Order: sequence, then C-alpha cells, then structure tokens
Amino acid sequence: MSNINPALETFSQEVDELLTAMEDALLVLESTPDDTDCINSIFRAMHTIKGSSGLFGFDHVVAFTHEAETVLDRVRNGERAIDPELIAVLLACKDHTAQIIQHVLFNEDEPLPEALQQQGQVLIAELTGSSAAAGNGMPTTQEEKAGHFEVDPNTTDSSDNWVISLAFKQDALRNGMDPLSFIRYLQTLGKIIEVIVTMPTMPRIEDMNPEYCYLNFKIAFNSNADKKTIENVFEFAEDDCEIAILPPNSRQEHYLQLLDNLPEDQFKRLGEMLIEIGALTEKEVALTLNEQSDDDNEEIKPLGEMLVAKNILQQPVIEQALKKQESVKQKINKESSYIRVDAAKLGYLINLVGELVISGAAMRLMVDKHGLSDVDDVASTMSHLVEDIRDTALQLRMVQIGETFTRFQRVVHDVSKELGKQIQLQITGGESELDKTVVEKINDPLTHLVRNSLDHGIETPEVRVQAGKPEKGTIHLNAYHDSGRIVIQISDDGQGLDPEKILAKAIAKDLVKPDQTLSQSEIYNLIFEPGLSTKEEASNLSGRGVGMDVVRRNIEALRGSVFVDSELGQGTTVTIHLPLTLAIIDGFMVEAQKERYIIPLSMVEECVEMSSDEWQIDDTQHYVNLRGHVLPYLRLGDFFHKNKKHTHTQRESLVVVRFGEAKAGFVVDELHGENQTVIKPLGKLFENLDGIGGATVLGSGDVALILDVQGLIQHAKKRVRPTLALTSAF
Repeated sequence: MSNINPALETFSQEVDELLTAMEDALLVLESTPDDTDCINSIFRAMHTIKGSSGLFGFDHVVAFTHEAETVLDRVRNGERAIDPELIAVLLACKDHTAQIIQHVLFNEDEPLPEALQQQGQVLIAELTGSSAAAGNGMPTTQEEKAGHFEVDPNTTDSSDNWVISLAFKQDALRNGMDPLSFIRYLQTLGKIIEVIVTMPTMPRIEDMNPEYCYLNFKIAFNSNADKKTIENVFEFAEDDCEIAILPPNSRQEHYLQLLDNLPEDQFKRLGEMLIEIGALTEKEVALTLNEQSDDDNEEIKPLGEMLVAKNILQQPVIEQALKKQESVKQKINKESSYIRVDAAKLGYLINLVGELVISGAAMRLMVDKHGLSDVDDVASTMSHLVEDIRDTALQLRMVQIGETFTRFQRVVHDVSKELGKQIQLQITGGESELDKTVVEKINDPLTHLVRNSLDHGIETPEVRVQAGKPEKGTIHLNAYHDSGRIVIQISDDGQGLDPEKILAKAIAKDLVKPDQTLSQSEIYNLIFEPGLSTKEEASNLSGRGVGMDVVRRNIEALRGSVFVDSELGQGTTVTIHLPLTLAIIDGFMVEAQKERYIIPLSMVEECVEMSSDEWQIDDTQHYVNLRGHVLPYLRLGDFFHKNKKHTHTQRESLVVVRFGEAKAGFVVDELHGENQTVIKPLGKLFENLDGIGGATVLGSGDVALILDVQGLIQHAKKRVRPTLALTSAF
C-alpha cells in the first residue's frame, strides 16, 4: 500500500473491514436467514463502500455496489427472500467488489479490464434477473475510451493535429536520405492532412547544386500515436534533419492533466517531468540542453524558454510544469521540517504517559499520607513535569480539522453537477485542532451529513429562484472550541426539514404512536432513527434511511452528541459536540455515597454550597433558584444508588456543569478538586451504563467513574417541570 496516498490507504483498510464483516454476516444468514441485524450489516457495508467510493470518484465501484445495494434494500423491506442462491451471488459480489477496488487503487488511470466488466454484468444479471448486457450502469469500452485521449485516424479536423517540421540539411540527399520515404511511412501511423513545402535556402538557379537538398516540410498529421512513436519514424534522419514535433491542442490539455496528476513525493527537473508525461522525448531534451550549453551568450536561456522558441512545446504546458515543480519543491521543503511517526508508536507513547500520570498521582498520595515534607518540593516539581509531558504528548496527535473539511470541496463539486444543482462550500474554523483519532472516526459521519445536505437539503436552481433565493445554494462547514470541546456545524440554506412529514413517516414506520405528543426538537431527532427517510426515491447519494442512525451511533461512541435545528424553507444546521481527545483530560473529582466520580473540568462552571437558607430549593421538582435562574439538579448519590437509602449530609455542594447551552447542577457530598484523568474504556459489559462515560484509575489504585455530563443533564431536565408561576416568581 506504500504507493497510494494516505487517504486512499485508509479507504482501502475500511473497505477490507466492511467486506470481511459482510462475508461473516452472509455466512450467518445461511443458518439464520431471518437475522435482520445481519441483513442490515450487509446493506450498510455496500452503502458505505458506495458512498466512500463516490468521495474518490471511483464510478465503477459506485455503479456496481448501487445495484447490489438495491437488491439488499428489497431484502431488507421483505420484498425478496434470502435463499442459498442469493447468498452465493452476494458472496461473489463481495469478492468482485474487492477486485474492482484493487484495480482502481493501483491502476487509477487505466480502464476497467474487459474480464472484470463482464464478470460484473453477469453478477448483476444474477442479482436482478435481467440480461447481463443491460442495466449494469458501467461505462462501455467506447465510453471509457472517450475519457482518454484518442484521435480517430479518419478524422480530418486540421485544427487539432500534430505539426511536424522537417528542415533537411543540404547533404541529406548525398547521404542517402529520401525525404518522401519518411512522409510515406508516416502515413502508416495516421493520416496526413496537409503538407507545406518551403525552400528557404534555395539559391539562384545558376548557383544550385543538384546533389543538395533545399526542401523543408511542415506536415499537419492526425494520429493517436504518442510523440515517441512519431519521433522514431525519423530516427535515421536525425543527423541530416532538424526535427520539431508540436503536439495538437487536445494533447496539450492531456499534458496539463497529466502534470496535475503527477505525484508530489519527489522533486524532478523540468525535462524529466515533460518526458514522464510524454510531452517531450529524451532526444529533444538532450538536443536542447546541448544547444543551451553551446550558447556563447553570458546569459543562458532557461530550458522552457528554449523549448517554446524552438516550437517544440506550447507555452501553457511549460508554465504548468514550472508551477508543478515549484509546488513539489515547497511541499518537500515543508515536509523536511517534520518527522513521520508511526501512529501505533504514538499511541503507545500516550498510553505510557497515561500510566505516568497515574504513578505521579500515587506518589503524591504517598507523600501527603506520610507527611514527607522534604520530598514535597520534588513531588510538586515532578507533578508539573508530568503535566507538561502529558500536554506535549497529546499535542503530538492534535491536527487541524481544516484538512478534513477541504476533502469535501471535490464532493460538493461533483455531486452538484450530478444533481443539476449549483452549490458552493464555505469553510470556517479549519484551524481548530483535535485528536487525530477523533478526526479519523468523525470522517464517516461528516460524509453522510454533507451528502444528505447536497441531496435532501439544497434545492434545484429553478426551485430556489421561485422561493426568492439565489440560484446557488450554500453548505457551510464550521468548527470552533467551546468549554474544552470542539463543536462542528454542517449547515445549508436549503429547504429545511418538514416536521409534519417526518412525524407522518415515523408513525408509518411505528417509531411513534399516533397519539404521542413530541416537541419540535424531538421530531427533528427522529431523522436519526434507523430506516426513516422522507426521500421518495433512492439514489446513489441517499434516500434509503441508512446513514443517519450510524451517524449518531458513531458520534456517541466518541463521547459526543449531535443536534439538529431547522426552519422549513430556510435551511438546516446539524451541530456535533466532540471531546478534543479520547486519552487524558483534566478532571474534577467529587464524592457521593462514598463513591468517587470524575467530571470533565472543562464542563464545570462553579461550585456552591447547597443551602436552603441561601438558595430557593424545590426537592420535589428538583430545581434550585440560583441567582434568579431556574437550574435543574440531580443528586448523584440518589441517581447511582436508587435502591440504597441515602442520608443527606449536613453539608452538600452543588457543582454547576454546562454542556453546550444546557446547564444543570450535580449535588455531591464532597469536593476533592482537580485530577489528571486517564480515560479507560469500560468494556463491552459496562459500556452502556446510564450516566457513565468511562473510568479512571486513581493514585490509590481505586477506580473512579467518569460522568457522562450530557446524559446526566438530560436526566436532570426531564425531572424538573417548574410552572410558569414559579418561574416568574424568580
């Protein structure tokens, strides 16, 4: 995989995982054909591969997986039964998908081999029951050829031909050269459109030498041969003729594209670059360099300038090559100041730093316990050093999210053309940093959300004009830091969400009872339910009700949250809150019912004494009047020990926490202050505990649970329903 870029390498790894999961699920279906989880897993694998392939422009993969996905959608909806024959075909489809992806990864510029095309047609025919030649959605051989530079030798378009200049020297005939023989042989490679004969050195008739050659030729030649092949026609005449071969205009565009696609991992000289793309031959470069070195002028002309002056190559190609050369040079200079580190080694370093933090806390505990005053200064110094090491190690994995945002420029460009829409992408906050592991795991959810905005959100130009909007729609990606977390927003100025339509679809899908009353926010959140889509017809982009449930699940797996806000006819905004890192955080340790808990310090606003003399407290509806504001609160002891009778201590503290715009108070028995917290996962058995987001090991060796502040705030808000009179009384 070393010969493909990191983004494609990640794509390849993800596809391998998805195809492996698909194969496992298909094998399970052989014994349990009614297993809906396996069916959904296979469907999601095809859907995700299709979406990711579209991101890189792998049209063959998109075309094939869309057909397989359509059949799987029918299976999921109960319209087609799973049987051994279908499982066998789907297993073959899984293998075929892997083969196509391997081809496009390592042979990106080459058309799909005929054997793979035929194999795909046969599989689609077996899936759909149609003929193998129809409906595969793949480009035909002629269509593929149209995407590459090829000229039909029978065409006679003189505006797009090779221009070959032959200036024979006087001794050419004497040396056995026959100019017409070269021209006749040239016809075997294409069609000669026009030949112009000039005689610039022709003397007066009395001074002519019958053995001298005074002829020069300029030939308009139409052929699909490359420059090297045409040059070889005149291989034996190169000592007796000055040869210049100027590519046609279509070749110029082809060369410009090839220059853009050249890898930027190695600096190359101008001549080397032009030889690599076929714009020059080695002989042309050698001859021009020899002239350059033989020039007696003090000022040596640049190679590019000489190539244009000699009419060997067009100016735009030279300019593009120089730009590419400068771009590669800057990139190499920039990369030379960095050292590439294996992500696994960096992860191991973070783990070691985490253990160092725990050991440092244990040492501080022992110093305090035994009153070692002479060691106290050393322990304090070491604690500060450990904290600096922790921050520096975490900073090594911090990357700007702007690079992830920029990838969607191409997606928006391509998809808007596919849908016949005019859409622009605006990016702000790209300098915001977060942990590399978070960036990698948020890419899929962002892709789903952007593609949904493109397909569902932005209207066609005609509809937008009728609604009084500009023809061009806008998708805005924004990121910023807030209270130790990163907030990512995906917003569009499209048609917005229709709450009535969403609710009707949810009722039809039995996700909501017909008599159930939901708030606007709760209705919008229904779009994250599996299988809910208001799209009338499925497309390559969206509309099958898959993706949004995966978006929420993936974000919550990162200890984050996702919210939707929309206004019908005006647009939609999806807001994602994520932690900056998944490894080590600054925590605030509290105690309730003799159990210790960690609250992320960035979410703690203040701590006050829970006193009914100072604050108006309602123990029935669980809210407190905190300086004139209604604040819901939750007693951690009661929440986590529901079956244990809790005797409130004489002195309780209220820890005010905030997540986004939401606030609540946690009532605790004791405050233990700041604590460097190494986040440890809870494992499969405990990962879904209500109100718990992880665990950490204290210096004493005890385990403290890390609170899920967002979830606990939601619990606190559900329990308090202050009346309007009580609220206004504040």
